[in-house]
Amino acid sequence: MAFSIIETSWDQHQTDLRALRERVFIGEQGVPEELEWDGADPAARHFLARDGEQRPIGCLRLLGSGQISRLCVLETHRNTGVGRSLLIAAEETARGAGMNEIFLYAQTHATSFYESAGFSASGGVFMDAHIPHRQMFKLLV
Repeated sequence: MAFSIIETSWDQHQTDLRALRERVFIGEQGVPEELEWDGADPAARHFLARDGEQRPIGCLRLLGSGQISRLCVLETHRNTGVGRSLLIAAEETARGAGMNEIFLYAQTHATSFYESAGFSASGGVFMDAHIPHRQMFKLLV
């Protein structure tokens, strides 16, 4: 399955980024809208995955703190390498920006995915948007 990843901004691709996150987080997972739209998007670096016909199929954001968040992939494109490619793109950008470490709050069902990408869990399970999460880190040095 052919796909591509671009780095973009909220201003440039807000419509596509918003539609993906509404479908996955709000629609599928029941995340309340007020938690999804936290005001951090305008300052974040965004990564957008598109299929061979340039339709949006996944995204994530990288905050200036080194936090990766809002990784989502449409159900029809999961387990095809899209999520991993989004992570790699964000990691390369973080490294290029001089960050020594990146971190994220993983939904517990996805911790093995992040571990396979080199992240390590730290601390216990906590609830965010009624979904169990764990904090995970990855050193970039």
